[in-house]
Amino acid sequence: MGEAIGQILSYGVAVALSAFPIIGVVLMLATPRARTNGPALLLGWSLGLALVGTIVLLVSGGVGPSDQGQPADWVSALDLTLGVLLLWVAVKEWRGGGGGGGGGGGAPPPPRDGKEVPLPKWMRTVDSFTPVKALALGTAMSALNPKNLLLSIAAASAIARTDTSAGAQAVALAVYVVLGALGPGTPVVLYFALRERSKHILDDLKLWMEQHNTAIMAVICLLFAAKLVGNAVSDLSS
Repeated sequence: MGEAIGQILSYGVAVALSAFPIIGVVLMLATPRARTNGPALLLGWSLGLALVGTIVLLVSGGVGPSDQGQPADWVSALDLTLGVLLLWVAVKEWRGGGGGGGGGGGAPPPPRDGKEVPLPKWMRTVDSFTPVKALALGTAMSALNPKNLLLSIAAASAIARTDTSAGAQAVALAVYVVLGALGPGTPVVLYFALRERSKHILDDLKLWMEQHNTAIMAVICLLFAAKLVGNAVSDLSS
């Protein structure tokens, strides 16, 4: 179990740093339905991560490493594909063309001179969201957004590489989901813990994420692209 959990720690942290669920939940927490919509978006985000990971593990059919300790060829091929796709996403992000909002409307362009930028349409209409819509949005942002989807597939693939039981893999996936939920979960905790005093903190967090989203995601995608491609080339050439 320890090996499987060790494989997904970095992926969980990477997904937790995704800007748009954090920005989205901060916006939800400024609406009249904050007490229900904020947690609903967080729940949807967690469900999306769990759904993608579960599908990948089920498709893998419990295929672990070979007798020689090498992962199955399909796992290495998947890592290579994911690495190339993440490299492509990193280039798009670095060039300012990332479209990673998920769930309706892409990412806003990078802000200029520290100013706020126009937000996607769904972010401008959060006042009208119901808890069900917030739940669906959170699920879409984690399960359908290209960057998060690729990282979740890569995390589940890393779990599948290990020679562990189905129960241990499920625990590792649960740890990944918990880590991935820390990003959007932090504003929710601050809101309920500090109430009105949290507004200034959440506004600053939202602005910071808007300003640095492109750089954060470009670096994350580049690092994981190098890791996945390196693993795949090493395994396939062994």
